[in-house]
Amino acid sequence: MTPKFLYFDLGRVLLDFSVDRMTCQMGLAAGVPADAVKEAVFDSGLHTRYEAGQLSSEEFYEEFCQATASHPNRAALEEAASDIFEINTPMLALVAQLAAARYPLGLLSNTCESHWTYCHRRYRFLSDLFRITALSYEIGAIKPSLAIFEAAARLAGHSPEDIFFVDDIAGHVAGARTAGYDAVVYHSARQVADALHDRGLAFNY
Repeated sequence: MTPKFLYFDLGRVLLDFSVDRMTCQMGLAAGVPADAVKEAVFDSGLHTRYEAGQLSSEEFYEEFCQATASHPNRAALEEAASDIFEINTPMLALVAQLAAARYPLGLLSNTCESHWTYCHRRYRFLSDLFRITALSYEIGAIKPSLAIFEAAARLAGHSPEDIFFVDDIAGHVAGARTAGYDAVVYHSARQVADALHDRGLAFNY
């Protein structure tokens, strides 16, 4: 079945990123060890709550300061936490060709306000090529929950069965399939292009 709407994950599909770089840079900004950042942000579930929209950026900052007994400059901390992304060049080439062929594209991603603000400001293709953004912190649900896929389908204006989705995490793909999406696990741009060609899409790649 040929899809009518194409959703792409952001991290490790369109943009690569490094958690180690994030914890090291945040540690330098806060004057604490990277291990302390990892414990405060990831091991505690703080980052998950931030991505799920349960915390504002200010509340994330306040909880970080309390957990690490530090008081870094907030803007510097957010920059340190967000300057961790690099373009996945082959995927950018692919989505550019899909956009040129006028296929409707969207982003469906677990992300937080600070990461999205940074990426949207730095990488122009995110606003130039993608019509819809279904972001966990705005929706208030994270993949692989059914709620985020249902909300993303409403934003796209299509039934789940008409949507193709690619994500690097198998559990997220399984969640999308449970919601009715046609979904595949990302391995390479060539693999995604082949999957779309197999589904009847015509584009140069």
